Amino acid sequence: MAFRGWKVEALEFFEGLEADNSKAYWQRNKSVYETVVRAPMEELLTELAPEWGEGKIFRPYRDIRFSSDKSPYKTNIAAVIGDGYIQLTAQGLGAGSGMYQMAPDQLDRYRQAVSRQRSGAALEGIIATARKAELQATGHEILKTAPKGYPKDHPRIELLRYKGLITSKEWPAGAWLGTSKAKDRIVAFLQASQPLNEWLRAHVGASSLPERGR
Repeated sequence: MAFRGWKVEALEFFEGLEADNSKAYWQRNKSVYETVVRAPMEELLTELAPEWGEGKIFRPYRDIRFSSDKSPYKTNIAAVIGDGYIQLTAQGLGAGSGMYQMAPDQLDRYRQAVSRQRSGAALEGIIATARKAELQATGHEILKTAPKGYPKDHPRIELLRYKGLITSKEWPAGAWLGTSKAKDRIVAFLQASQPLNEWLRAHVGASSLPERGR
């Protein structure tokens, strides 16, 4: 089936889950989750796949082994597709892209690229353009001071302090969410985020460290 957005029942499902995050609520409403929450996400990913790559929906269950919050279910549905991330909650739709958390070897290459005039200035321009397009462009974790080996008065000190770099955008729920305009907004976001991802691929790349060394 073609993607036609999420009905208001999808938001109501998450509102109910926020109020009663229990196995009993989940079992009573599992069919609602499957038909009005998960099915539209699957349809969206299918339509995005030819241009953006295969998508994957995250499991709805929280990992509570090391958390003081023992709520068993996530109050969102989220998926990755290519370099992008898509999330639906009771509040609306959100998207992200980039490198949320860099491994040590990636972070070293990132900082070197930021510190160099040509690649660093190019990144500044990319971020400025993204922000003009009303995207958030920032690091998820930021050092309080300059990283070791870099001067505190470096012209790109803000970027050097980032430990990851992403674009993101959120859209509060509205009538548009129940239409194909939801896909249009995601596509526009992914397109606007492409320059940052191209810069990250060129100057940072994948980590070569084993998982336990990251």
